Amino acid sequence: MEVVDEDSALKQPDEPRNILDCVDLLRTKGSKYLSDSEILSLVKSKHIPGYQLEKALDDMERGVKIRRAILSETLPLKTALDSLPFTQYDYSKVLGACCENVIGYVPIPVGVAGPMLLDGKTVSIPMATTEGCLVASTNRGCRALLAGGGVRSSVEKDGMSRGPAVRMPNIQKASSLLHWIRDRDNFELLKSCFDSTSRFGRLQEVTGRLAGRYVFLRFVAKTGDAMGMNMVSKGTEMALQKLQEIYPEMEIISLSGNVCTDKKPSAINWINGRGKSVVCEAVIPGHVVTNVLKTSVADLVDLNVSKNFIGSAMAGSIGGYNAHAANIVTAIYIATGQDPAQNVGSSNCMTIMEPYGPEGRDLYMTVTMPSMEVGTIGGGTVLPAQSACLEMLGVKGPHPTNPGENACQLARVICAAVMAGEISLMAALAAGHLVKSHLTHNRSVINMAPSGSLPACLDKANLTTAGIPR
Repeated sequence: MEVVDEDSALKQPDEPRNILDCVDLLRTKGSKYLSDSEILSLVKSKHIPGYQLEKALDDMERGVKIRRAILSETLPLKTALDSLPFTQYDYSKVLGACCENVIGYVPIPVGVAGPMLLDGKTVSIPMATTEGCLVASTNRGCRALLAGGGVRSSVEKDGMSRGPAVRMPNIQKASSLLHWIRDRDNFELLKSCFDSTSRFGRLQEVTGRLAGRYVFLRFVAKTGDAMGMNMVSKGTEMALQKLQEIYPEMEIISLSGNVCTDKKPSAINWINGRGKSVVCEAVIPGHVVTNVLKTSVADLVDLNVSKNFIGSAMAGSIGGYNAHAANIVTAIYIATGQDPAQNVGSSNCMTIMEPYGPEGRDLYMTVTMPSMEVGTIGGGTVLPAQSACLEMLGVKGPHPTNPGENACQLARVICAAVMAGEISLMAALAAGHLVKSHLTHNRSVINMAPSGSLPACLDKANLTTAGIPR
């Protein structure tokens, strides 16, 4: 009996086989017996859906490679994807969880700011960004806060929200529904339905508002260490089914009616909170303000009122009473696998600065962030690099004994990091160093002066780094 070794059996033909033979081979022996060009033919002939390549081939990296080849044929520049890496990546964490139609991944530099002294413990803060100066500036803020004894934090509220929109036949029925959900016994009925859908989702409150015969409800629940949107959506859907049994005339327009509010600016998140509501405080000695931040307490306090309060009010800002909270929030979100789009609400922030001490020589500073949407399980937190950044902070995965504590700790870290970023940028503005430091750290002069010579005003000898440590 002739023995055929496996390598010989897997050897690909010099010329691609016809489609029917390829379909038969795929069904009977598997994709490893087909060449990449034959797989390409099967996709183009609709025998393999392009979005299911990883599953059909049982080889995720090969599936990504073939999808790139298909896409490249349609691009104006065939080599457009050459610099987009795709090998040596664990796509098993991505498939069905983080991304579809994958063609590679985008490496983003990750810097570290710190150490930050937070509630008596030191933490190093990972920040993924392409904005030069951001990590250095946050690092300088950490240094100033450390010299003052660190940052103290408090999580004032913890509850993710989902806001469905329903419609009643008339305003009398709409008003009746609203009064019904305000009754404590009725709330307990909805809570039992909601809580039955999850081990960790626990309904805290249901509120509502009328707009004619429309009722906009808002379900708020604790969600353990998950950010919790899926968990709250599932529980809300179950509660709505119970509500519809009581009010069969109620029409459910949408599970999300935009009063949640997710990924859009809104006053309701700013006022009522969403996710984690966090406050941080610190005292920075006057000599640190002078020697590290290169400014004065009086100038910082004046600038904070003029810029972050009056300026933001003139702009009609909602939750924007800060210098650049979104910068720090987004950098840490990307590093730790959060949903970057949720920086819209999560960056709601009020920065307050006051003179402190008997003679007002020190600076008392608080940062209040009422709607930070974070989690340490689910979503992008499962990806290896993002998981490593969570592990840096000691908050990877679910807390072993106190569900929700890891997510709350992450929120505390982000709020404290925002404080570091705020004090450093505000000091640079007060001292007039902002443009100089950005020109130094962003290296913008490379593109500004292609001839190789710098204008006198931009000569390196005239640039400072605004006290930012390298």
